[in-house]
Order: sequence, then structure tokens, then C-alpha cells
Amino acid sequence: MGCGPGPPPKGFHHVNLIQDIDQTLTATPTLWWLGRAGFVVRFANITFYVDPFLSGPNALLAAANIKNADMILATHAHPGHLDAPAILAMLEGSKTAKLILPKSAADQAHAAGIPYPRMTTTDADLRVEYFKDNLYARVYAVPSAHPELDRTPLGGYPYLGYLIRFGRWTIYHAGDCAHYDSLAERLRPYNVSVALLPIGGKNFSVSEAGQLAEDIGAKWVAPMHYEPGRESDFIAHMLGRRPHQQFMVFQPGEKWTVPEE
Repeated sequence: MGCGPGPPPKGFHHVNLIQDIDQTLTATPTLWWLGRAGFVVRFANITFYVDPFLSGPNALLAAANIKNADMILATHAHPGHLDAPAILAMLEGSKTAKLILPKSAADQAHAAGIPYPRMTTTDADLRVEYFKDNLYARVYAVPSAHPELDRTPLGGYPYLGYLIRFGRWTIYHAGDCAHYDSLAERLRPYNVSVALLPIGGKNFSVSEAGQLAEDIGAKWVAPMHYEPGRESDFIAHMLGRRPHQQFMVFQPGEKWTVPEE
């Protein structure tokens, strides 16, 4: 699976992005796209990193420079989503941060050097809570199909999507996910504000991503984890077939604050 548009824009600097994240204080969640499935999600002074793949040549951040992570979320154990070398560096720089991951991925993460005490494991229908400075965030897990659900009785679901809830806003990050019949039913109760959906390959088709956004009533939808050029197909589909659906197409490193409803 490709990482979306390639190198960062001309003039881009890692340190500037870190500073921008640290200095951003908004009344609604703010997101930055790190390429592939990687996002920074920030609300007030809470900063979560989701699937940060920072070991590649086009990484937008140097993992060793990240000191502001409150939680790091990995949707599954594949290296593009659980980038162990980068996560180790992030945990070293962010002393109180925890890695949230599927319970089936914990042993693999530990074998890569991540201590068990720095992990919080989860599974479908479980909730992780985070408190900071009188602020409250919740992370709910839902199964993702990659391309099958592959659940086991002991390991649970190895591929997860996360619903990150800040106040009345919910960011759904699907990880790697293909369509399956009960997905919309699982997501609908969360009143998704922004759906971050992978398109192409074994993930959603463009039309499936648009249909899922409609089925769950997502206010906004954004594609991720796509081959270069696929964003044009997404834009054409949304404008031509779903003109009433609001959408966002990120550029690498781009910052976007969710509009007030």
C-alpha cells in the first residue's frame, strides 16, 4: 500500500511542524496528516498520534524530536502502523505516553523492545480513557477487516479502528479496513464528526468510503493510505456523486481544524 502523495512540500521542516502542534490550541479538534495512515489529533493540549510511520525516507517528523505525545495509537501490528523503532523513540521523549494497541499485538510490540508497562491493550467494544488538566478523552475500538476480521477467541480482533472522542466531536480512524456488513451499524451510535478512511488496494473502494460516510452520518470524510493519484478519483466521486457530503483531502503535513458545527 502506498503512502499517498510523496515527499513533504518544499521548505518543509520537521521542527516547525512540532512547534505548530505544540502551539495549536483550538476549540475543536485539529488534525495533521503524516502520510500513509498517520495522523496527529490534538484537542486543547491533548495530543494523540495514530499509526505514525516515521521510519521511511519521507517521514514528516523525526520520532526522536517528539516530546508531546500523550497517547500513541496503533491500529494493528503491521510495520506501517506499528512502527516499533519510531514508537520507542516517541515513548522515550514523551515520558508519560502509552501505546494503545490490539491485545493480539502486544507480544510482537514487546519483542520489538516496547515495555509492557508502556502499553495499554484494547479490543472491540472496549474503551480507553485519558484525563489531562481537567480534560477528558475516550478512545473506543471497533473491528476492522483487513480484508477479513480474523478474530480469535484469545487474541480478539487483530485489526482495529479507533473512535477518538473529545467532548461532542468524534474522529474515526479506520486503520486498514475493507467493507463488512455490520461496520456502519457499529459506527452509527458514535455520531462521527470526521471519518478517516483508507482507499484502494484491499481497503475501501472510493465509492464504498463515500457510502460508509453517508451511512454513518459523518459530517466530514477524508481519504488516507492511498496510492498517489487516487485522491483525484476520490474528489471526482464526491463532487459528482455525493455533492452534499463534506470532505477534506490532506496534503502531507497539512493542518486542518474541524469546523464548528
